[in-house]
Amino acid sequence: MCTFNDNFWMPHMSNRIMLGISLGDRRPDQAIRNKTKVTDIPNYDNKMKWKWAGHLARTTDNRLTLRTTERQPRVGKRSRGRPKIRWREDIVKIPGKYWTRVANERVTWRSLTEGYILQWMDDA
Repeated sequence: MCTFNDNFWMPHMSNRIMLGISLGDRRPDQAIRNKTKVTDIPNYDNKMKWKWAGHLARTTDNRLTLRTTERQPRVGKRSRGRPKIRWREDIVKIPGKYWTRVANERVTWRSLTEGYILQWMDDA
């Protein structure tokens, strides 16, 4: 049986085992990932989300995915408590309100990719 803690432990420990580094060596995970050339899963996920947002913004037909991304679900005030963050609100932080226009310029969109990924690294 595999628990959450086992899943969290395995990727980090398997890299250390491959390099013969114990926890007592006090090496940071980033340095170990650089040696093994293993990509960091959250960074990869964020990069794919950014690429999908660019693809979605460049679609010309009226697809369901585009309609649900642009949809404003609530009218009026939000409910009490922590605000519900929509998928689109993460994307809007970097290019701004008119992110779909920026995404149509592929060179500009690609240059903003690194900023989007670094935003998540700063939060962690």
